[in-house]
Amino acid sequence: MARQLDYHTIHEIFRRFHAAEPEPKGELEHLNAFTLLVAVALSAQATDVGVNKATRALFQIADTPEKMLELGEEGLVAYIRTIGLYRNKAKNVIRLSRILVEEYGGEVPSSRAALQSLPGVGRKTANVVLNMWWGHPAQAVDTHIFRVGNRTGICPGRDPDAVERAIEDNVPAPYQRHAHHWLILHGRYICKARKPNCPACPIRDLCPYEEKSL
Repeated sequence: MARQLDYHTIHEIFRRFHAAEPEPKGELEHLNAFTLLVAVALSAQATDVGVNKATRALFQIADTPEKMLELGEEGLVAYIRTIGLYRNKAKNVIRLSRILVEEYGGEVPSSRAALQSLPGVGRKTANVVLNMWWGHPAQAVDTHIFRVGNRTGICPGRDPDAVERAIEDNVPAPYQRHAHHWLILHGRYICKARKPNCPACPIRDLCPYEEKSL
């Protein structure tokens, strides 16, 4: 785990991220807050590409909690069978759809506590929805962010919660909203787990990682 970088270095890192991609977007396809919530819940231990393939047809017929309940658990399974843990995920999506209809008037709540009370929705899923739909500066720490944060010293921590706090504490305020997307995309396409593409890295001169692939 690298030592925490200083404020000025982190500021320069995010200035470069912003210059390269001012408005980074999540890669999960969705139509509204409900389909975003479902897509993120389905993406646990699965790839965004795999989830998108499964949900394109699903969301054409079930883009609200009410329609998802009409489809039913077995109907949902038929669409998401290619996604890992699909049986358990189908149960959770139907259960959370019922709760949204019965307790929230069919709307997705905009508070972290309410989101995390839904079946199959953890802190990371809640943070993604808060960030992508409502524009909150919520930091959803996945494996990419955890790796990049610790490898570079941008936001080191021994667990996802610690990395989340490090982002909140150390990333300059103007960059908080998009911080987790910049870090995810950097980890997915440049700072890869097995062989980071350091020659293509826009922050390689600021990164203390000792095993650079130059």
